[in-house]
Amino acid sequence: MELLDQKFRANPSLKASFTNREAVLQRMINQRIAAGNTLKTGELVTIPVVFHVVLSRQSLVTDAQIRAQLDTINQDYAGLNGSASKIPSYFQSLFGKSGIKFALAQRTPNDEPATGIVRYSTTRSSFDYTTDYVKHVSTGGAESWDTDKYLNIWICDLSGSTLGYATFPDDGNKAEQGVAIDYGSLPGGSTTNYNYGKTLTHELGHFFNLYHIWGDDNGSCSGTDQIADTPNQGNSTSSLHTGVLTDNCTTTSPGIMYQNYMDYTPDAGLFMFTTLQVARMEAAFTTYRSILASSNGATPVNLKNRDAYTKAILSPSQRLCSANFTPQITLRNQGLETLTSVTINARVDDGTVTSYRWTGSLATYQEATVTLSALATQEGNHVLTIYTTLPNGAADEDVSNDAISEEFMFYQPVAPPVLESFENTFLPVGWDIVNEDAGSTTWEKTALGAKTGSASVRIANFNSLQTVGQKDYLRSPTVNIANTDSAFVSFQVAAASYTSTSTQNNVWDTLQVLISTDCGLTYTSLYKKWGSTLITRSGTTRTAFVPGPTEWRKEEINIGSFINSGNVLIAFLNIAGNENDLYLDDINIRTVTVNPNLKEEGFLVTPNPTDGAISVQFYPHPAGLKGIYIYNSSGQLVEQRLTTNGVVSTNVYDFTLNSASAGLYIVRAVFEDKVLTKKFVKIK
Repeated sequence: MELLDQKFRANPSLKASFTNREAVLQRMINQRIAAGNTLKTGELVTIPVVFHVVLSRQSLVTDAQIRAQLDTINQDYAGLNGSASKIPSYFQSLFGKSGIKFALAQRTPNDEPATGIVRYSTTRSSFDYTTDYVKHVSTGGAESWDTDKYLNIWICDLSGSTLGYATFPDDGNKAEQGVAIDYGSLPGGSTTNYNYGKTLTHELGHFFNLYHIWGDDNGSCSGTDQIADTPNQGNSTSSLHTGVLTDNCTTTSPGIMYQNYMDYTPDAGLFMFTTLQVARMEAAFTTYRSILASSNGATPVNLKNRDAYTKAILSPSQRLCSANFTPQITLRNQGLETLTSVTINARVDDGTVTSYRWTGSLATYQEATVTLSALATQEGNHVLTIYTTLPNGAADEDVSNDAISEEFMFYQPVAPPVLESFENTFLPVGWDIVNEDAGSTTWEKTALGAKTGSASVRIANFNSLQTVGQKDYLRSPTVNIANTDSAFVSFQVAAASYTSTSTQNNVWDTLQVLISTDCGLTYTSLYKKWGSTLITRSGTTRTAFVPGPTEWRKEEINIGSFINSGNVLIAFLNIAGNENDLYLDDINIRTVTVNPNLKEEGFLVTPNPTDGAISVQFYPHPAGLKGIYIYNSSGQLVEQRLTTNGVVSTNVYDFTLNSASAGLYIVRAVFEDKVLTKKFVKIK
């Protein structure tokens, strides 16, 4: 829990997210209780497990110890560890048995056979639980396998007295989700009193959202483990006990539950979870980790003789900027025979199939990048399907991995302006979202707040369980800004923060505006704001932010330097800090064509003559302008406009001379290195 507290201190909005989801979790637990599902899940779920053994001496841990560790957690979670008879009679009715089963991985993320035990040599003598170095090759550790498909457990030498630590659901980097344990805590390990394998049982409790049974309140009795059927407890238990044990928080029989896996009692004295702990774990599993149950990681690889595997579509990727395209895929030989030929078929939507005959030589598990025949499409949203047939001229013996599909869109570049206030269908035609983690939190239409109309677009960073740093792009249609004089992007933004903007070293929600000239393959940053520079509501907002009418700010960005690129798209990028909600409205991508006379002369005063209002215009942008002065025919100064600290923010300056007498006037534009003059006549 100390590690989680450190994360809360570093990112206070993460604590708010945990608080918010606690209410959701409690509702689910209550539903499970009402349905009578407090002892086991509706059906047994099997979670694939991979043990990453990261030690300087691999002989410190044997495969037999790891298999014994797996047996221990299976017995503990199923309530079959043989110690149920040791549970006191007064706690027997609370004994919980889960339907969660753990199995060694039988295949790698690349569908190659695996044992579920992977060994890595390291030059590090130990790892600190505060750094997660054990989870990355670059710091002497080992990278996780896909955390959506595998429970990753790192076995290492943890520094100090730490025996293990775990990630709670969504409390950090997705690639770091899992458990790390000290090698001495395994069954038969070297850690006195804690070598029955119960450390992993305990840490997996955290992984499934259980807290310490004593509530981490240092004896104040005010903390909670969020479990109704565990007695209040002042502090952790550090020695073996029998019979009733009371403390300052539970002063009468039956006392505290020192037999509980979420205590620190030596391994020999740990026997049980409670029914509501099981309900909480299973609710957390269903909500946050259920995808593990659909993984095939624990299913053995059954190699066939002939098996061509269409592993991935490399191109196109979501958006095309041309009607003609050439698909590219990753082809993998998943069969025992060397793959020397295969027919690769491609189809857009329900259209005509185009076939390509590939020849080469791929041994088992080898891959090749294959470029297929060119295809053409029409404007709209489409599905590209690619599938293989006839590997080595015969029937494929495993058709389950033959086909793969990818959604993409193609729209011709549009002429400016692009005006979008999100009042109609979402997503608007030609717009798309890049949601890197495919999570539920991304850009969405909302009616909660709008600058104009009744809707805007929002990303809900407040209630988000996104990994900090997660990126979500909202992308405009491709716009042709060629053959114009200037171009601009403007939009309305509204944002708030959970954390005080004076907080040092906080991770903030960040809004970045990007431009791409190659259909979204690469981007150039135009705008980047976070913290105090981004928010439109001062102070902190501890509930989900909904902007009022005055809590919007208009931003405008000059993209004139990209005119020669022709076709561009604009992307609005949210980088999650889990602070508070961010809104956009009234996006406008527009171009401006300059008056031909202004382009020729570079300096105009219009209209001329005038009855009072004039506009002083410059082309190009008047860098170095210090001030504009207007004099009457007698040489008297009647109006002036000075730049602020030498900052020239516009190329158009408006003046109103309604009270001035009719006659001839002179405009002097004073630059750092020159003076320009124009005359105009006021007629009234």
